[in-house]
Amino acid sequence: MNRHLLVGRYGPDDQISIPGASDEQVTDLQLVAGEKSLDHGIGGALTSLKALGVHPTEIGLDLLVLAAHVHAADTRISRAEQSQDSWTREIRLVVPVSDPNRWNGAAQTVKRTLDFLTGDRWTIGFRQRPERFAEIITPPATLLPPVFDAVSLFSGGLDSLIGAIDLLEEGRTPLLVSHAGEGATSDAQNVLFTALKKHFSAAAFDRLRVWMLFPADLVQGVSSENSTRGRSFLFFALGVFAGTGLETDFVLRVPENGLIALNVPLDPLRLGSNSTRTTHPYYIARWNDLLSHLGISGRVENPYWAKTKGEMASACANPALLKALAPHALSCAHAANARHLGIKGRGIEQCGYCLPCLIRRAALDAAWGRGNDTTPYTLPDLRAHPLGTRESNGQQVRSFQFAIERLRAAPHLAKLLIHKPGSLADEALRLDQLAAVYQRGLAEVAQLIEGVETTSG
Repeated sequence: MNRHLLVGRYGPDDQISIPGASDEQVTDLQLVAGEKSLDHGIGGALTSLKALGVHPTEIGLDLLVLAAHVHAADTRISRAEQSQDSWTREIRLVVPVSDPNRWNGAAQTVKRTLDFLTGDRWTIGFRQRPERFAEIITPPATLLPPVFDAVSLFSGGLDSLIGAIDLLEEGRTPLLVSHAGEGATSDAQNVLFTALKKHFSAAAFDRLRVWMLFPADLVQGVSSENSTRGRSFLFFALGVFAGTGLETDFVLRVPENGLIALNVPLDPLRLGSNSTRTTHPYYIARWNDLLSHLGISGRVENPYWAKTKGEMASACANPALLKALAPHALSCAHAANARHLGIKGRGIEQCGYCLPCLIRRAALDAAWGRGNDTTPYTLPDLRAHPLGTRESNGQQVRSFQFAIERLRAAPHLAKLLIHKPGSLADEALRLDQLAAVYQRGLAEVAQLIEGVETTSG
């Protein structure tokens, strides 16, 4: 096990000494390609926004650079190899920024946010950018404000699709923000965005889509990591980065149903960050603390936190469009399973039995009635034969059965259980509603898996 120090560098001449401790493995993260072009998708993001008439602030750019450090560390430092408990890594970042004094005042909030999100132990430090990069943002050539009046995350999933449709049906002009990751997710984003542009052909909405990848050998002698618990920090940072280029106070919309946002562990083995916290209320509250510390005039909000996924689908402002596009929205955690299993004629598709697939199937059944979801699933019929709980196609079903049975036996536990993924101290006034959406979300899944047989054999 090593502790790790990741040091951002603005070009090969940025050689300021950053001492590492004796037990720290030091890795330089080169942020510049060529003479002055920013690497890892950051320069491309600036160019894309400029073409859309959006000019983010230097602090907004700093935030994306910080997110690049986080994403590099999160994806290129193996948990199994570099932690004592096969999970918790110790990571220190030194990030070059435009205003170190302002960022140092926010360092503790960044740490709290990342510790909660990933389950690692982060230490965050900031230093001045080199003089050659003191100012990076190109001033706008025109005084005309950007056309966009909203910023919304657009992941390629069902919830973000509903969020986009609802905004467009309101007559809004959103800037949709995507992180283009692996192929299936990227393809889903493209298909959905193209369909939305065709349907809302008179609307001036657009999107920012950023690729951010790092070499597999970035951290020498260390394997990569695929748990990606920190990915939403990059996703949120992209949204805020774009939002700082809008003239008015902006709201970054994070469309996510309440059941997934709370992500209450279904069984006792999924405590802490082993249960993802990507849109958890505490996490969003810490982001708003961070924006306040940085003087960024904007907020992060989940407008659907009090709804189940089924309720989101039922209340969508254009149900016919949603029904047509839903099969192309990718919710699955194992979208390549059919291809990997060698099922003839099947490629990338939703497995139908992972946790997000079960919630999706339950939601669309609740919204449209059983049998009206036309999404192809690798496992189309959950009742065709008993599902083994030692196999991937039965594990999540059994976990849901456990959680549903527990709550039926003791409904009063709902308020206690929603605290398991993390504190809700900042959301105390919402406790009754949060408990209620958790119960309603489980009730949707209960309808889906009623009569499904699981076996431990």
